[in-house]
Amino acid sequence: MSLFHLVYASSATVPFPEADLRALLEVSRRKNSLVGVSGMLLYRDGNFMQVLEGEEPVVRGVHLRIARDPRHSGLLTLLQGAVAERSFPNWTMGFRNLESAELKNTPGYDEFLNDDWLGAKMVANPSRAMQLLEIFRQNMR
Repeated sequence: MSLFHLVYASSATVPFPEADLRALLEVSRRKNSLVGVSGMLLYRDGNFMQVLEGEEPVVRGVHLRIARDPRHSGLLTLLQGAVAERSFPNWTMGFRNLESAELKNTPGYDEFLNDDWLGAKMVANPSRAMQLLEIFRQNMR
C-alpha cells in the first residue's frame, strides 16, 4: 500500500457555528476512520485547510465528496503526492480560539490554531503538509 496525501483550502459558503463544527468533526472522524483516512482539518474565520492521508484512490474519493459539498466554495488543491508516513495518524480538527470546555473535550479537537508552541512541532515534523498548515495558522489571524 502506498501512502498518499492531499492538502486543500476552501471557503465556507456560510459561517460555521460551534455546534456545526463539532458535528463536522464527529462525522468526519467516523467516516474517515472507516476508510483509513487520517489528517487534520483547520477552520478559521470561514476558511478551511485540510490534509487528507491514506491510500490514493480513497483520499481522492474523500476529496471529491468534499468538493461536491455545498458548504464549500473555491476549493483549491495545494499539495498532493506520495508520502513515506502519515503526518497526522490521529484524525484531528483545529478551530480558532473557541473556548468551550465541551468542544475541547470532543475527541479529535486540536489546539493547533490557538497555540504558539508550533515551532517544536515543526522541528519534530517538518513535512510540507505541516508547513502549509503553519502558513494558514500564521496568515488567518
